[in-house]
Amino acid sequence: MRMLFLVLGVVVGAVAFGGSASAQNYPWCAVYGGANTGGASNCGFVTFEQCLATLSGMGGFCNRNTQYVPYSGPAYR
Repeated sequence: MRMLFLVLGVVVGAVAFGGSASAQNYPWCAVYGGANTGGASNCGFVTFEQCLATLSGMGGFCNRNTQYVPYSGPAYR
């Protein structure tokens, strides 16, 4: 019975204090090359230099993220 209350408390806490989730959107993608990576990609880079530094020594290339939409900022009244 105590376990039920514990689980219920965790669920209620997660619902009450959880925020909304939103996907990250970054302008650069690393496309990894080589036999071990299988052409995987990671679109989690803010700058081209950051993307290149990640690929350093592994091979691959950096591309612009075609799905990137810049943050427009807060709405002004």
